[in-house]
Amino acid sequence: MPARRDLVSLDLSTEPLSRLAGVGPRVAAKLEARGLTTLQDLWLHLPLRYEDRTTLLPIRALKAGMPAQIEGRVEAVERGFRYRPVLRVAISDDSGASLLLRFFHFRAAQVAQFAVGTRLRCYGTPRPGQHGLEIVHPSYRVLGEGEDASLGEALDPVYPAVEGVGPASLRKLIGQALDRLPDSASLELLPPDMLAGLKLPALRDALLTMHRPPADADIAALSAGTHPAQRRLAMEELLAHHLSLRRQRIALQQHRAPSLRGRDGLVKALLQSLPFRLTGAQQRVFDEIRKDLARAHPMLRLVQGDVGSGKTVVAALAAMLAVERGKQVALAAPTELLAEQHLVNLRGWLEPLDVRVAWLAGKVTGKARSKVLEEVASGHAQVVVGTHALMQDNVVFNDLALAIVDEQHRFGVHQRLALRDKGAAAGVVPHQLVMTATPIPRTLAMAAYSDLDVSAIDELPPGRTPVQTIAISAERRPELVERIRVACQQGRQVYWVCTLIEESEEDGTAPANGRMEASAAQTTFETLSAQLPELRIGLVHGRMKAAEKQAAMRAFKTAEIDLLVATTVIEVGVDVPNASLMIIENAERLGLAQLHQLRGRVGRGATASSCVLMYQAPLSNMARERLETMRHTNDGFLIAEKDLELRGPGELLGTRQTGLAEFRVADLQRDAPLLPMVHALAERLLQESPQLADRLVGRWIGGAMRYASA
Repeated sequence: MPARRDLVSLDLSTEPLSRLAGVGPRVAAKLEARGLTTLQDLWLHLPLRYEDRTTLLPIRALKAGMPAQIEGRVEAVERGFRYRPVLRVAISDDSGASLLLRFFHFRAAQVAQFAVGTRLRCYGTPRPGQHGLEIVHPSYRVLGEGEDASLGEALDPVYPAVEGVGPASLRKLIGQALDRLPDSASLELLPPDMLAGLKLPALRDALLTMHRPPADADIAALSAGTHPAQRRLAMEELLAHHLSLRRQRIALQQHRAPSLRGRDGLVKALLQSLPFRLTGAQQRVFDEIRKDLARAHPMLRLVQGDVGSGKTVVAALAAMLAVERGKQVALAAPTELLAEQHLVNLRGWLEPLDVRVAWLAGKVTGKARSKVLEEVASGHAQVVVGTHALMQDNVVFNDLALAIVDEQHRFGVHQRLALRDKGAAAGVVPHQLVMTATPIPRTLAMAAYSDLDVSAIDELPPGRTPVQTIAISAERRPELVERIRVACQQGRQVYWVCTLIEESEEDGTAPANGRMEASAAQTTFETLSAQLPELRIGLVHGRMKAAEKQAAMRAFKTAEIDLLVATTVIEVGVDVPNASLMIIENAERLGLAQLHQLRGRVGRGATASSCVLMYQAPLSNMARERLETMRHTNDGFLIAEKDLELRGPGELLGTRQTGLAEFRVADLQRDAPLLPMVHALAERLLQESPQLADRLVGRWIGGAMRYASA
């Protein structure tokens, strides 16, 4: 009997939507474009929010910002065209109060509906207007004289929009799909003994509660995402994502990888030649990597470390383990600036040891490119540093054993897979070392990186002085100009970072972001050049040619430039120990992670350094919290946790970064307490019911799981 129930559940879950009434080829195509192809997809197309149409509120009792349903008669209608077409409809009810309905998009036939005296039932969110409360674009219904329209018996769900399918049609389709939900035993994929200890509703009950919440449902809990029905769905979704990552990790471990157990001659030679000693954290992380590389199955390790913690030298030591065994190493970075920084460091460290370091980027062309490709194919190039160019089809390695990816979240999933595949042959794949200077919150690591072993370099090299951070209003800009003058007279160097300044949304004339940033940087460069004529000032922005950017950066690094005006392109890849002052303009527009990355460009020498966050008042609450966080801590791990708290995982973790579909229900911060339970359930399922684990992944993630190991 259980096998039969499983079969019923599987059949219904994969049944195409074309079998629903009202789904012809055109509607099916619209739904498919949104990723909705089966009944199960509609079951899991969950509401964004709920509208309470179970009661009527007198107009006099309305409160700004509180959604409500009201009923009244049209008192007056007015069409205006001062700036753009607008329709104003005044209504009143028995409470003696009136309300303005405002429409910016309307048809002539719609205007005709609003004859004076017409009864209307409206739903929307009141806001303060010029003459009292008003609702912009309410949903409404015209009631006939004497019509006794009943109120709703349940909260109305509002679904994520599907282009080309109206909200009412979508609700009807989801209603049809819900009418075909199997019974609870057939729908459930978790074994009964596992469910018993969760103290959460059954999946069927949770889905029905989410789609058809009763009138007495706790709307506050539903809005906050803490309702038991949401927790049940979030738990299963997190479980499916975790299972997909564990599956990918297990699949990767089935491959062989070259064992890089060696005599460590090159490692010792490199350590002896370095002008500094490894920190305890660097030594600990390298020991973890060395153990991984000695095994005959692929390493997949993420090394996270704050800006300036010394990840590159740890990667270089790992590379020496491969080179000593006659193998090749690839190091990919997302920008030429960052890749070239790695190239300079690695050549300085490795070429004295007779290790050939090759360079492959987009600007390497013609005969020079052909020569590098030959060296890579022959194995003469032992360590190959580059950008996305490393992943191109015509790049063929002789014997790639270790693939290192820096700032991995900036690469697409397919690109990382392409680099790994460069060393894949006859069941053997290269080891992978992933690095990031953006510390990952523990919650995010537990949920999104459980297919990787995670190491943290949580100690800065000695001699680094913490950067003092202050926040000041843009009104104090003249003081900053004088501060720059004094710093440069003392032989120091300064960054001035220009961030994107958005144009008004109303006029619709905002140019492309890159052009705006370049324009802002150019204007600032010209202004500062006039104010500080005695200084040598350089300019770097994203719309300059690569050669121009490199020349400006090199001039700043060699102290031929005192003040560098730049956009956020200098976020990574610049190491100028003599730079001790950074001004970030419009700092309130940047996220915490980016602010922290930028700040990491100073404080790289022994001189006390400062970062000035210049903001435009007034500040939003979130912007104020970000700036306060930056003022009070230099700890990248604390900043990452705060960033997750403020922004949520959506911006920190995307499909481009992880290869995972976006969460439908789960919120990594809100649902973090579920993760230990999720991990325990996953291990049990993989051991006891692997087929159910596969079906859970298919239900929530589908095809996205194949990219999770990238």
